Amino acid sequence: MRLHLQRVRSARVDVDGKSVGEIGTGLLVLAGFSSADGGELPTSAVWKKMLSKVLDLRVFPDEDDKLNLSLKDFGGELLMVSQFTLYADCKKGRRPSFHLAANGEHALGLYDRLLNDFEQLLPGRVQSGAFGEMMDVSLTNWGPVTILLDSADF
Repeated sequence: MRLHLQRVRSARVDVDGKSVGEIGTGLLVLAGFSSADGGELPTSAVWKKMLSKVLDLRVFPDEDDKLNLSLKDFGGELLMVSQFTLYADCKKGRRPSFHLAANGEHALGLYDRLLNDFEQLLPGRVQSGAFGEMMDVSLTNWGPVTILLDSADF
């Protein structure tokens, strides 16, 4: 699993010209799953660690403008968007291969579980894109602060 975090002043996802998810200040999380991510991942220590990192990384400023506050502490929102291209393999040629990404059905199960887990931990503060749809993602990056979390690192 790879989670690409962007601290934003605002973010929005549109499908066919209609908003499906929108947040104010918080984190835009692009979530991708690999073909190696097994069904046991959501019950693993790695899963819990990834959730904790997203919620507890101190990437928001305190009153002294130091990055000392987490998403939870800051009171920010989270917008999660599925992003299989986080597993693009660009080693050969000019066209990325996506053979490392989980297939749609498997990725959807993991995505739904991740979204549900975030909603349980941040009630009323989580929005989502539309899995498998062509989405227009708009954001105002704040900083910019952009962080990549990879489950292989944990």
